[in-house]
Amino acid sequence: MRKWLDRYYGTFRKIKANYVLFNLFSSKKLKHARRMYRKYGIKRSVLLPISSIDLPATATTELPWLDTPEGVAKLASDPRLQQFDAATQKAIKAWPTNGYLVLRGLFKPNEVAEINAEIDRLIRDKVVDFNFTGRKIMFAFHHSELLRKYVHDRRILDVMDFLLGKKMQVFQSINFLTGSEQAAHSDSIHMTTYPLGYMTAAWIALEEITTDNGPLVYHPGSHKLPYLLNGNYDHGGNRFVIGEDAYLRYEQAVDRSIAEGNFEHKELLAQPGDVLIWHANLLHGGKKMTTPNASRKSMVIHCFADDVLCYHELTQRAAMMEDDHD
Repeated sequence: MRKWLDRYYGTFRKIKANYVLFNLFSSKKLKHARRMYRKYGIKRSVLLPISSIDLPATATTELPWLDTPEGVAKLASDPRLQQFDAATQKAIKAWPTNGYLVLRGLFKPNEVAEINAEIDRLIRDKVVDFNFTGRKIMFAFHHSELLRKYVHDRRILDVMDFLLGKKMQVFQSINFLTGSEQAAHSDSIHMTTYPLGYMTAAWIALEEITTDNGPLVYHPGSHKLPYLLNGNYDHGGNRFVIGEDAYLRYEQAVDRSIAEGNFEHKELLAQPGDVLIWHANLLHGGKKMTTPNASRKSMVIHCFADDVLCYHELTQRAAMMEDDHD
């Protein structure tokens, strides 16, 4: 199965027709996309490839409130800020400048232990497995009520709702047992919204994160860069296929943006239960592990605003919602 997946992700996923067939057989999960197509006047079947270049330009000004000067000016006096403790308020106030915030000790030791034990059980019972990367366990919360509870934790979602000014909907979870060692990227190349900016993510440390076991790397302020989407770099694809090395070309373009902007390089050293929340366009990745395959347990949650279009820019397909709602 692993060899088949490697072949699939190496070749077949680049053929857009394969996604059309997959969409056809999974059309119930595209109900949200259909609603958003109607809302934004997108005259296109949800089964067909979709990219930023196919979308109307009229919604590009519909920015999240804290991405606007007017929103930033009102932030400190916004009465909704008082629902959070002093440390969280301080972190939120720095969000427009930094593009991220850190909530220390959000999850208690017993909660971290519960999450780790549940992931161990799901792996042991072969309920979940690593995807083609060999590092990521995708959507584990679909198989566990305990994990479902934690990925929908209001301590995270309340902050996200405030930051984006919209109700946020959990889309995806990823569990790691080791570091990702992923090159710098913006999540918006993978999980994109129309209008732009209405996605955010939370990373939860499930053990101590040091300089040696592959901490997260991020570049404060890089969220203010223009979004790097398919129309902004040579991805090498056409109407029938995704470029053979589209993601490599994307990573190279990101590296150029970081160098040209001279952005600071920061590493998140964390204790179990610490949480990092970041902007949809913040450039971030994973540091290479000093000790290969060192343990570095963590869980990532990606969320979309519930009233925007959600799609995947790189692979050019509408997002499928397992827990669709009306």
